[in-house]
Amino acid sequence: MRIVLIEDNIMLARAVIQALQDEGHAVDWMANGEEGSSFLTTQGADLAIVDINLPKRSGLEVIRDVGSSQADIPVLVLTARDSLDDRIEGLDAGADDYMTKPFEMAELKARLRALGRRRGKRLHNVEQFGALTFDRLARQVVGPEGSLGLPRRELALWELLVDNVDRVVPKDALCDSIYGTGSDIDLNAVELLVSRLRRKIEPHGVTIKAIRGLGYVLQVEAAQ
Repeated sequence: MRIVLIEDNIMLARAVIQALQDEGHAVDWMANGEEGSSFLTTQGADLAIVDINLPKRSGLEVIRDVGSSQADIPVLVLTARDSLDDRIEGLDAGADDYMTKPFEMAELKARLRALGRRRGKRLHNVEQFGALTFDRLARQVVGPEGSLGLPRRELALWELLVDNVDRVVPKDALCDSIYGTGSDIDLNAVELLVSRLRRKIEPHGVTIKAIRGLGYVLQVEAAQ
């Protein structure tokens, strides 16, 4: 998933980013509410983690901005403000969950998985592509002989492509979603990632086609 983190504590942000990237998520980080609000309302995300006490624009304002833009982005508040009134204010502003600092990273991951399941229900938890089954909750791609065991970046690529099946995904959008916006990634590395995933899924009736000058598209081959 593509997760946006809006947090001004640099050390905490780095720890959260590392933990989420280790699970195969792409993380875009902003350190103030103004940039965070602009990014979420223009670029979007699968999930957002938002602090309340932010420079330039408070987290509550960011959450309200997202709601006003009608962007369908689940939001987890992550803050040191732990009073009942603070919790109520955050949830009333439009947050989907509220977590206080200090916290355990394992609990943060579990709460994000729960928010992801809500998103998964809208997209269907289990989907079939050729002879492959994609379980969004388990984050597994399974063929007739069992799980393909996709590494995290290949799984992130697969997830992005199946969300846009039969639609071309521009190469820069693919880079942003997998590696994070503005990442200095050699396009050859992206092509290699696509090639590795393609080799694993093609025997099961699914392929990734390169559209010259545009990007990549996932297609399910017609049954013979």
